[in-house]
Amino acid sequence: MRTFFIQNIQGHLGEALIQDLINYCLSYIAKIKLPKKRGTFIEFRNGMLNVSPIGRNCSQEERIEFHELDQKENIRQKFVADLREEFAGKGVTFSIGGQISIDVFPDGWDKRYCLGHLATDSYETIYFFGDKTMPGGNDHEIFTDPRTVGYTVTAPEHTRRLCEELFL
Repeated sequence: MRTFFIQNIQGHLGEALIQDLINYCLSYIAKIKLPKKRGTFIEFRNGMLNVSPIGRNCSQEERIEFHELDQKENIRQKFVADLREEFAGKGVTFSIGGQISIDVFPDGWDKRYCLGHLATDSYETIYFFGDKTMPGGNDHEIFTDPRTVGYTVTAPEHTRRLCEELFL
């Protein structure tokens, strides 16, 4: 029988710090001028907060528009730098995720966290495919971990093609 491991961010960081993070992020987002904002700016998950300046309710077209603007103006990079300064020493990590968001999680809870659990299953090789594999991206740590073979991908089709080449 397989065991599943679930961690809880609020139990680990505490409600006071969670509220400080949420309040700070909402205040910061309120000051950013964007062509559009679409709601659900913070998504609360078991192991992390997912913060999106445009809002997770944006359409695919709005997502692309924000991503292009972010590449020019470094909106998320500036936000992450500000968060790192504001919450330095509080046990929280911030990284850029996907096209529209920032991941916020306890130190040590990046994507490598799962590798400790997988080690007990005696896998010969663990492959990782990610799009944010550069330093500061939410895939970087697991991509560069010596326990994985990492691949940078650009789209689901790219991932499928690599998997077909590797495994079929």
